[in-house]
Amino acid sequence: MIGSYPNTRLRRARAHAWSRAMHRETMLTPADLIWPLFVTSGQGVEEPIASLPGVSRWSVDGIVARAKEAINLGIPCIALFPNTPSDQRSEDGAAAYDPDNLMCRAIRAVRDACGNDIGILTDVALDPYTTHGQDGLLDGRGYVSNDDTVAVLVDQALNQAEAGADIIAPSDMMDGRVRAIRMALEMGGHPNVQIMSYAAKYASAFYGPFRDAVGSGGLLKGDKKSYQMDPANGEEALREVALDIQEGADSVMVKPGLAYLDIVWRVKERFDVPVFAYQVSGEYALIEAGAAAGVGDRDALVMEKLVAFKRAGCTGVLTYYAADAARLLNG
Repeated sequence: MIGSYPNTRLRRARAHAWSRAMHRETMLTPADLIWPLFVTSGQGVEEPIASLPGVSRWSVDGIVARAKEAINLGIPCIALFPNTPSDQRSEDGAAAYDPDNLMCRAIRAVRDACGNDIGILTDVALDPYTTHGQDGLLDGRGYVSNDDTVAVLVDQALNQAEAGADIIAPSDMMDGRVRAIRMALEMGGHPNVQIMSYAAKYASAFYGPFRDAVGSGGLLKGDKKSYQMDPANGEEALREVALDIQEGADSVMVKPGLAYLDIVWRVKERFDVPVFAYQVSGEYALIEAGAAAGVGDRDALVMEKLVAFKRAGCTGVLTYYAADAARLLNG
């Protein structure tokens, strides 16, 4: 119960920095951050991504260097996304379960260099491997076939687990894929590999720069609205989350992040499970454009938005700002 003025002056606690720190309700640390990284072919390669200023694709040796940087900054986990060469893409995305693909080479290199000092999260979906840019296999009508896709996703997940992935993150939004992957991991000798499901992934306009980064944007035929969620729906997100938890997800993700903080809050309140959000490429690009236009101080904009994720109930945040934010938090 709150008293009345002047006995209660809420500004008293805001008068000095030490007092504001002491009364702060939401804490953000480097341990709350997951750093998404893009893998490309070659050696000693850094390819800046035009639509994501300040973000690059790295060859495997560069990914190892970023992983070591993350460890030094206190970031507990990196998330890997491959930019598969065009000559290795196919209609059926078979490169996804090739044990020598970019993803697996990067996983093994990081594991060899860093041991268990950092977590490795891997994306499971076919869009980085298909010639049509869809997350799954197409039937004769151009529709993404659910059950046929799930069978391939299982092979992809096992391939990444065998390479040394710690967290499998299916981002495809096929029905039933969490159960299928969980059972395959159990039977395949990987009971401790976690699943972080993209449980509520929306058909968003904020994904464009990411698709450029993994090379699928120019290839995409049609849209992804038959499997990604309608941005107008909230109750459906809770049903998706409930199913994924029941099927064996260790944690769930809401994507995109800032435009869906209400979903993060509702998921946390309803299920009380670890909930992550992805501050997606379009959100990142908007901050960069705003800072460049003088809308506000870049560091302040970044930190305010990351705190918003935590305040809404996030266990952690996937963000391209992970390294920058960790440096700021470390002083």
